[in-house]
Amino acid sequence: MLTISGITKTFGAHVLFEDASLQVNRGDRIGLVGPNGAGKSTLFNLVLNQDSPDAGEILRQRNTTIGHLPQETAPVSDETVLELATSNLPEADEYRAKSILHGLAFRDRDFERPAKAMSGGWVMRAHLARLLVQQPDLLLLDEPTNHLDLEALQWFQGYLKSYPGAILLISHDREFLNQLVGSIVEIRQAQLIRYRGNYEDYLVQRQANEVQLLAAYKNQQKKIEQLQEFADRFRAKASKASQAQSKLKQIERMEKIEAPVKEGRSIKFRFPQPPRSGQRVITLKDIDHAYGETQVYRCMNFIAERGQRIVLVGPNGAGKSTLLKLLAGVLPVQVGTRELGLHVRVGYYAQYRVEMLRPERTVLEEALDTPQKISMESVRTVLGSFLFRGDDVFKPVSVLSGGEKSRLALVKLLLDPPNLLLMDEPTTHLDMASIDALIGALEHYSGTLIFISHDVHFIRQLAKHVLHVDAGLLTHYHGDYQYYLDKFAKLAPVAPVAAAPPPRPKDGNQKRLEAEARQARHRQQQVVTALEKEIARLEKLQQELTAELEKPETYQKPGHAMAINRELAGITEAIVRDVAEWEKAAAQLNKTSAG
Repeated sequence: MLTISGITKTFGAHVLFEDASLQVNRGDRIGLVGPNGAGKSTLFNLVLNQDSPDAGEILRQRNTTIGHLPQETAPVSDETVLELATSNLPEADEYRAKSILHGLAFRDRDFERPAKAMSGGWVMRAHLARLLVQQPDLLLLDEPTNHLDLEALQWFQGYLKSYPGAILLISHDREFLNQLVGSIVEIRQAQLIRYRGNYEDYLVQRQANEVQLLAAYKNQQKKIEQLQEFADRFRAKASKASQAQSKLKQIERMEKIEAPVKEGRSIKFRFPQPPRSGQRVITLKDIDHAYGETQVYRCMNFIAERGQRIVLVGPNGAGKSTLLKLLAGVLPVQVGTRELGLHVRVGYYAQYRVEMLRPERTVLEEALDTPQKISMESVRTVLGSFLFRGDDVFKPVSVLSGGEKSRLALVKLLLDPPNLLLMDEPTTHLDMASIDALIGALEHYSGTLIFISHDVHFIRQLAKHVLHVDAGLLTHYHGDYQYYLDKFAKLAPVAPVAAAPPPRPKDGNQKRLEAEARQARHRQQQVVTALEKEIARLEKLQQELTAELEKPETYQKPGHAMAINRELAGITEAIVRDVAEWEKAAAQLNKTSAG
């Protein structure tokens, strides 16, 4: 399908590719990785004929169609969302297009909206829908998850698993790569190095290769030293001059093994910790919030306690970002109350991206401007971990891109963290090394963290509590992301997209049967929801009693600890019983839905 043969590409003195080759066959799922500036987007440009290699060639099989989704911007004119999704496709299946748009979280009322009236992120989703409707033989996707929320990402991931064409993918989302790709191509030392398996397999193989390469390099260097030493010692001696010359020629004939390039070290800097807050950090009580006629929350209540790490999940438009803004105080409370706990200082990352930077300062000056006394070396180490390296630190803030400003704002927040940290999609614009640095910083963060993210790896590493937001309702899952998936995801499996046929007229008997089926599903859903609420209540009570047993004063009252233990045993037994009931009810609901 696509053959990249011996290409070389340079920009000035910077060599991106040198005699690099790659073969892409039908059905391939390839993840393209490498550090910032390694040449990933340049390779896409070469494949798309938007640039030419200095040497070598790129051959495409005849009649092969290629579709490309750029990372940030794509053109849009006066067409509607649906027209954009079906553009240049006169015979496009409209039902299929609508189904794909639904999967990417567009609503029916969005279909006839002018695409240019929507935000850049939604325009990118519409272009992504266009590519999926077009279904080219080869998809080139550059950070396609950047503009997706978690649920749209899960739909998209499920869709790509059954995509009939080949996929060449750039992504910083390692979970996305692990789920999709069958091989990884790393751009390293101007070469395209292919590893079989997903991203985790690649890490293991690369480490093994590094060990072997280092051993081979050391052995060769030792051999060269021995040959050079012999030549240096005997080249002036007439009886051995020819032998010495032979040793030098032997060195020249060797195919030299290049010294392995050391990976950038993971960040070792210990971020400063915020002052300790009170136990109850923030409370929202009886909150109503609406945007015009659209009611988002009615009588909503929320409490966060010190040290909690909460991820907000749920469908697009459910109210996740609104909740985060209400917690941050960015949105004023319309009805109800917002109460901060004792000594609580709030930091809201989405807000800081725009408001906390001074354009006249340099990157380094901005990073150094914190109440914490931090050495220049440490600050530069942190900046380097978030892609500000070398002379980049002397750039004025005014010339930074949106992504660079986001990263700088993140550095400032981490160098002087609040004790209530609210973050909306913090991994956007970060590469994998920077995401690892951010995870490392937040793992040691002693404050309270509430965040929204579509990066499943990031969520798995940090979240200890999941709050599902849907239609203004908050459902708590007192466990990590896997715990949430085990309980919730069974109820809403991701279905593959298929072209929907036109609806057929229904007779009276069919309508009656469908109404009865809907009522049965509704009753079963009520049972499942009731069990989930009861389990959440019991688990909260279980946590409270466990915390009570950890207090020394509990044991000062005769028989008090024993009574708590008896109550705790009863609650644990009830949880086990209710979870078993929930599993049966959830299975029945899935069966009813499937039928």
